[in-house]
Amino acid sequence: MSETNLQVLLRRRPVGEPVPDDFQVVETAVPAPGEGQVLVRARFLSLDPYMRGRMSDAKSYSKPVEIGAVMEGMTVGEVVASNHADFAPGDTVMGGYGWQRFCAVDAARLRKVDLAEAPLSANLGVLGMPGLTAWFGLEDIGEPKAGETVVISAASGAVGQVAGQIAKARGARVIGIAGGAAKCAFVTDELGFDACLDHRGDLNAQLDAACPEGIDVYWENVGGHVQEAVFPRFRDFGRMVMCGMIAQYNQAPGADAAGAPPGPNLGPVVRKRLRIQGFIVSDKGWPRYPEFRAEMLGLMKSGQMVWKEDVVQGLQNAPAAFIGLLKGKNFGKLVIAID
Repeated sequence: MSETNLQVLLRRRPVGEPVPDDFQVVETAVPAPGEGQVLVRARFLSLDPYMRGRMSDAKSYSKPVEIGAVMEGMTVGEVVASNHADFAPGDTVMGGYGWQRFCAVDAARLRKVDLAEAPLSANLGVLGMPGLTAWFGLEDIGEPKAGETVVISAASGAVGQVAGQIAKARGARVIGIAGGAAKCAFVTDELGFDACLDHRGDLNAQLDAACPEGIDVYWENVGGHVQEAVFPRFRDFGRMVMCGMIAQYNQAPGADAAGAPPGPNLGPVVRKRLRIQGFIVSDKGWPRYPEFRAEMLGLMKSGQMVWKEDVVQGLQNAPAAFIGLLKGKNFGKLVIAID
């Protein structure tokens, strides 16, 4: 095979915000698939906030990326060689691994995708892990009901845009929170949220105006001052879906006690009978992927589910794009187009 395997490696563990020197771009030989494996040529790579945790060696729910190893991430692409009867060259698949052009993966990790249903890159966002995260978190924790008020932080992002539209399809009144006028306009004009609040302004005043009777469900992607503003406005029996806390991802190890902002007063959890629950989609979400995909394709066909992608060209640009993601510079689901 004439192409080389372009890869992005973890060069060192970041302290605080990642910087370009934490990564290393190299060219290596294309791997050969082993027994039961499939060689995939990646076309798109998903960049997601959880990857910041994989760069740290702090104890977590998943093993960190080793120094000198390929950065973790999901890709979609084409099969170029196969040692498994279920896959043949030319098949389009999701489930490829790593910030790299080629990967040899076990066939059990791959799913065939039909390009007649949606563009290939959509299988990394609205039909991929972010979409499944939104669906699973609302199905099992948020449980939005018709007439309830649902607030979605990072509403224009990969998970937020899907979560809000699912809540709308369930009949809820949906309020987004995003950064800047352009993102807020997208959330209301294209995603169809009932309102979107700019967290760079007076968020407390905006929440008072948009949610005069309080909040039933809050989708937490951010933490920080956004969570601080939302929490006192929960109604009785409110639910907080703890998906992410991107405002705190770049804190140095040990900062949870010394450097993190104080959390909300949890006294109202008892008085208001609130439900606050975190989740990891890999725990129970993927076995329900066919159910999720069927519903999402239906919403997409009916026009109730739209999505926005932020596509960056070139795998060598993945480190800079990822650093920007953690600062909120992306607009929509961030993917790398791999040439």
